Amino acid sequence: MKARSSEAVLPLPQTCVDALLDPAKRQAVEAARLGEVWQPSGLVVTSSIGTPMDPRNFYRKFKERAAKSRVPVIPVHSTRRTCASLLVHLGVHPRVAMQILQHSQIAVTMDIYAQVSSDSTRDALAQLDASLGVRL
Repeated sequence: MKARSSEAVLPLPQTCVDALLDPAKRQAVEAARLGEVWQPSGLVVTSSIGTPMDPRNFYRKFKERAAKSRVPVIPVHSTRRTCASLLVHLGVHPRVAMQILQHSQIAVTMDIYAQVSSDSTRDALAQLDASLGVRL
């Protein structure tokens, strides 16, 4: 059984909300068209008859969308790591990233999910170098 916190409402950027509204509209059309064949599941992503989507079919669609968007195909679970890394790159405070990702400990967010880019590392070292500049 999932913990109560794992069923919490997830905060989403408007881009994601907009993307999730489109399948919901299509589901309403399909449900009306299929009548009793449609099996309402309460899910956003479903099969063509409303049942939960098979994970293999979901990943196939995921890869199609990635190719169409011209982004690299990654494992679906890695999208959480990508989100964390983007938040770090944008300078979002780690506690805020932790809340968005719904981790119970900051160490999970920072040690496992947030991968810092080489550019960020170089920028940080350049700032440190500038602040330590010694005048002779």
